[in-house]
Amino acid sequence: MATHPTASWQAMQDGNTFYRRQQLYSVPGKLPELSDYIVAGCQYGGPIALMRDSTKLLALGRVTPVVTKAQIQVFSPAGEGLLLFSWDQGKIIKFGWSLDERLVVLNEEGVYRVYDLQGEYQQFSLGTDAADTGVIDARIYGNGLVALTSSLTLLEVKGWEGARPLTLANPGLSEPPHAWSIIPPDLNISRHVEVLLSTETTIFTVDNLENVDQRLSRGPFTHISPSPNGKFLALLTFTGTLWVVSSDFQRNITEFETTGIPEAEGSVQQLEWCGNDALIVTWTNLVLLVGPSGETIPYHYGSSTFAVTELDGVRVMSTDVCDLIQKVPASTLSVFRPGSTSASAILYDAWESFNRKSPKADENVRSIRPDLAKAVDECIDAAGREWEPYWQRRLLNAAKFGRGFLDFYNPTDFVNMGQTLKVLNAVRFYEVGIPLTYTQYDYASPSHLIGRLTSRNMHLLALRISSFLSLKPDAVLKHWACAKIMKSRAASSGADASGDDEVCSAIVEKFEQLGGADVSYAEIAKKAWEVGRGGLATKLLDHENKGSDQVPLLLEMKEDKLALVKAVDSGDTDLVYYVLLHLYKRLPLGSFFKLLEDGGPRLAPANRLLEVYAREQNREMLRDFYYSDDRRVESAILCMEEATWMKEPNAKISSIKAAHKFFSEDKDRSFEAKMMDDYGRLLSAQHQLDMENDGRISSFGLSLNETIRLCLVNGMARKADKLKSDFKIPDKRFWYIKLKALTEIRDFEGLDAFAKSKRSPIGYEPFVRHLIEKGYAKDAIAYVARCDSPKRADLYADCGEWPLAGKECKDRGDKTKLEELRKRCPNSMLARELDQILSSMK
Repeated sequence: MATHPTASWQAMQDGNTFYRRQQLYSVPGKLPELSDYIVAGCQYGGPIALMRDSTKLLALGRVTPVVTKAQIQVFSPAGEGLLLFSWDQGKIIKFGWSLDERLVVLNEEGVYRVYDLQGEYQQFSLGTDAADTGVIDARIYGNGLVALTSSLTLLEVKGWEGARPLTLANPGLSEPPHAWSIIPPDLNISRHVEVLLSTETTIFTVDNLENVDQRLSRGPFTHISPSPNGKFLALLTFTGTLWVVSSDFQRNITEFETTGIPEAEGSVQQLEWCGNDALIVTWTNLVLLVGPSGETIPYHYGSSTFAVTELDGVRVMSTDVCDLIQKVPASTLSVFRPGSTSASAILYDAWESFNRKSPKADENVRSIRPDLAKAVDECIDAAGREWEPYWQRRLLNAAKFGRGFLDFYNPTDFVNMGQTLKVLNAVRFYEVGIPLTYTQYDYASPSHLIGRLTSRNMHLLALRISSFLSLKPDAVLKHWACAKIMKSRAASSGADASGDDEVCSAIVEKFEQLGGADVSYAEIAKKAWEVGRGGLATKLLDHENKGSDQVPLLLEMKEDKLALVKAVDSGDTDLVYYVLLHLYKRLPLGSFFKLLEDGGPRLAPANRLLEVYAREQNREMLRDFYYSDDRRVESAILCMEEATWMKEPNAKISSIKAAHKFFSEDKDRSFEAKMMDDYGRLLSAQHQLDMENDGRISSFGLSLNETIRLCLVNGMARKADKLKSDFKIPDKRFWYIKLKALTEIRDFEGLDAFAKSKRSPIGYEPFVRHLIEKGYAKDAIAYVARCDSPKRADLYADCGEWPLAGKECKDRGDKTKLEELRKRCPNSMLARELDQILSSMK
């Protein structure tokens, strides 16, 4: 039978406050003498890291494990070795733990590594300035670190992803501080890290904006320790006075003289908080608990100790034992305090009476009926605060007993507590070695615990807990797959195809079996690629559903064609463009276009998308693309398009000649080749014409008809005739052009001479029509007589010469036409003249 919970209780002097020391693990012979080592402990029941203290002599021949000074060893709280690695990066200045149980090691050159519990690490630097000046000290907290350089400046790093260090406000130090500490950002109202520096008799508080002197007179201080909630500070002076103040230095909480402790030997080793309302002061073999009012409880150990502040207490490690010292929780105190008359104590007593079949059970339940629901809740909560499963079961059974007397009670808390205790008992087992309390578990969340188990490669336990708590197993499966790849790497040095197939099928089968549908195969494939398993990475990517996850890794792996095929198959045009542009920048031009050409119909959409993009954004790429693909017609059309917006004559002529060359290389495009040849000759003629006229006229880029018209208008008839001859312009078109040009400049004499020069190939009716259209009806009359006789009457009428129209009808004897003209004539005077002509024809 487990010892009663009150067996480890010790009361403060006031008799109302109790603290207990719970032995978590017995670790005789598993740990070295801690006083010979520099130790860093991880919160939330995490491991401890040890490095030999080079300033101390180490006795040989001990039976305890010996860690050389060039090594760091990590132990679980149960004393089990988790990790051992050598350090070869210069002098270590500081090491500590992140929130996710990764060990951060910083050297004097500002280089820091972040190790997981498998020995894998990422390396970062504080920058060249820190490397040049050197780092002399640092403080590491859950989500970052603050480093003190040799120039006495402070550098802050946020997160563990290699962020750029930020320089905090100038602390104004002339020498290194006597002691210093930090308050993490999540415990500050400003949400910025705050550095506390003990110098001379005062303390400076430094953040990213300012340096404030708190104007204290009791320093200097040897230890500065902020409480877990960041509201209080514990300060230890050189004279041995322990002084507790509020973190803003406005309130004095308590004072205590550590020099009057008879059992204490030597100087104070550590000053740590036990929760938020008590302190732990440690010497070589003594741990002293100091209460809020200066009351003390001593705890003696057979060897040196190391204390780790926890959220709800303090964990004390020694070479023999791992203990948890904490204030007895209120619910536990209510149930088990001797002489307690609380409802929860009476309920527990009633349950014990019920088990003994005593009628006192019913009497006790009746007496607390109004407070029975509260009593049940306290028993449930007290069960969560107990370490031994025996007392957990008893308290839950008492709660279950009391619940039976309630008409309405929500059992959710009861069920959740039962699940939580099963999980906590599983991870507290010494082979796992995570002594997590209910308060810590509730604060850190189950998913955080799952992550800690996977970092230890305890995948089976993590999966079972995930399933038990109805959590998605994705994170566990992903870590398991990566670990399996790492483990199989050594077994298959050649990484043959059969080995890759076996590992891939095992991973896929496990995912399908355990429901890891949301796990990204791409992330696992990336791990395989990083360890040199390219074939395995490719096979894993075949199972990835999201093209956006597949493609970037394939590109990184230089699987260019496969990446492009996956991008095309995804139907995501943005992804296809991403691959195309990435390959265009990385590959030689010939290799890039050959890749597209060899893709055949499967990569046809990529070809089309590249063409669309290049047409809008990069025509040089489009030109190279057409040329490499031997697409002559498209190349010619591209040259023609470019020529349309070119202003410089020689460039435009060259572009048209290039189009002619491309068309001429295709036997089916002879017509287009001829057109480009003619157009090129026309542009050359126009350019020459403009140069001969010193820019007075601008014919470049005009059509052939417009160019001839421009020559005629500007009195260059010979040039117009030469263009007609060179480009074999038909006579009809030339006559039309010259007719309009001479009319435009009102050269009616020239027009008459042109009409008489030879027989008009277009007849003379166009002359009449055009002159009438332009408002020169009187000049058009001279050309009517040269027109065909049936049309003369109407043409005369259009020119406004109605009498001549009537005479023409009379000469032809066309009485019908004359009558028609009579009806159309505009006034009565002209009508009488036409009537006279008409009467003379009778």
